[in-house]
Amino acid sequence: MHILMVAAENGALPGAKVGGIGDVLRDAPRALVHAGHQLTVLTPGYQSLSQLPGSKLLLTMTVHFANALETLSLYQVKPLEDAGGVRHLVLEHPLFAACGIGAVYCHDSKEPFATDAAKFALFSAAVIHALATQAVERVDVVHLHDWHAALVLLLRKFDPAYRALQQLPMVYTIHNLSLQGVRPFDNNWSSPSAWFPRLHYDRALVADPRYPNCINLMRTGINLASQVHVVSPRYAAEILLPSEPEAGLIRGEGLEADLLTLHNQGRLHGILNGCEYDSDGKVLRRPTRKQMLDQVQRALLTWVGTRSLIPAAWFHAEQRVQQWIAAEKPSKFVLASVGRLTLQKVRLLQIKLGSGRFVIDHILEQLDDGCLLMLGSGDTSCEQFMLEAMQRHPNFLFMSGYDEKLGAMLYNYCDAFLMPSSYEPCGISQLLALRAGKPVLVHAVGGLADTVQNGINGFSFEGKDEQEQANNLVATFTDMLQVYHGRLPHWRKLCRNAAATRFSWDQTVSEYVHQLYGVSR
Repeated sequence: MHILMVAAENGALPGAKVGGIGDVLRDAPRALVHAGHQLTVLTPGYQSLSQLPGSKLLLTMTVHFANALETLSLYQVKPLEDAGGVRHLVLEHPLFAACGIGAVYCHDSKEPFATDAAKFALFSAAVIHALATQAVERVDVVHLHDWHAALVLLLRKFDPAYRALQQLPMVYTIHNLSLQGVRPFDNNWSSPSAWFPRLHYDRALVADPRYPNCINLMRTGINLASQVHVVSPRYAAEILLPSEPEAGLIRGEGLEADLLTLHNQGRLHGILNGCEYDSDGKVLRRPTRKQMLDQVQRALLTWVGTRSLIPAAWFHAEQRVQQWIAAEKPSKFVLASVGRLTLQKVRLLQIKLGSGRFVIDHILEQLDDGCLLMLGSGDTSCEQFMLEAMQRHPNFLFMSGYDEKLGAMLYNYCDAFLMPSSYEPCGISQLLALRAGKPVLVHAVGGLADTVQNGINGFSFEGKDEQEQANNLVATFTDMLQVYHGRLPHWRKLCRNAAATRFSWDQTVSEYVHQLYGVSR
């Protein structure tokens, strides 16, 4: 079977990964090849990926877009590491670098999703054209990822030029239901009437439930795909219920009615993302304190580069490292957190308890002569919150950025891992921490509930609203410390169980083939 995966990100290519989509597009195709299938991954090139060493121009194509004929180039590119039998293609056009060469997303502030929606609309038009002209040949299944690729389905269903593709199976994966790609139908430069002025389609199928004059690209994918996949079983159940943002409960995000219809039709599938494991299953040796601090300093120097002004977070992080070096006193318990700093990930740490202090203050005070190491960047307000917390607590090191080597080191250096996401479709950080043999403290939602078992390979908490969740987070952290300091045999068993936990990509893609692609067992 030849499977074409279409997405905005591809973690197999340098600079083409922002989040979990990139991890999936790197790992799932290799596992599918291992299972005997032919895999092609297609993304925008962002005017940078086509410049990778070994890139080869395959062809140019012309598509109708926004009342013009646009010429795009299709390249085959080589990843820096072994491709594992996967063919990687990119489509190039100047619009794909609208926010700078190599920038995957634009993050418009005045018109959310405007620039991204326009460039991914052009990308979708080129993808469907490539399928129709067999520029990508003999495809058996098209696997589309998140709202960025959903317009392929709209064009396939309603553009007469692509009627011949009606029988080609197209499946759709939801990585994060909260990002939906909502744009006006009309009267805007970034809208379907501007992108495809001659296209006639059923607005009722794709309109946003809250804003009927807008298209919802996530809903477009949900309603027009043959099968829809979400990235964990628990998340697949949660999104059938309406969200309650006032209580901090993020679920169906306005699309629960469509998702419930899919569920009742047997077309909604919760399949957990996988993780790659060494064949011998050995846990890496723990780095020394000096090795960890040296890598922190190298990362800080890399981030600073040639800047004339240094962000406050980097300055204070370097000062904290110097204080720890001078103290020469190792922490008795090391807690780590690695990931994007968004409200989804860290909102619960910012809740005030009855004492008037934030959850993170309670955690850091309980750590006492332990420490918290946090690596990540994202929302400005979240970064500022963590900076201020670091200034209040000498046992907190916040590293505002990302460094792959440092991230990998933290998983192996820490004693336990913290991931209290308010909601989590699947999550990768907890899988990497478990792989390193570290018990994980999680909020039991989505993929976190599917992978971390309380008292078995980690610790988990719940709550009917975010205030109760915040209180339970602190209480569960207290329990974690008590086990670590007072019940060493049980702690060691937790670590062994964590290291033995397996969620393989081989199992995941087997479910893809049978549940999404329709191949009987």
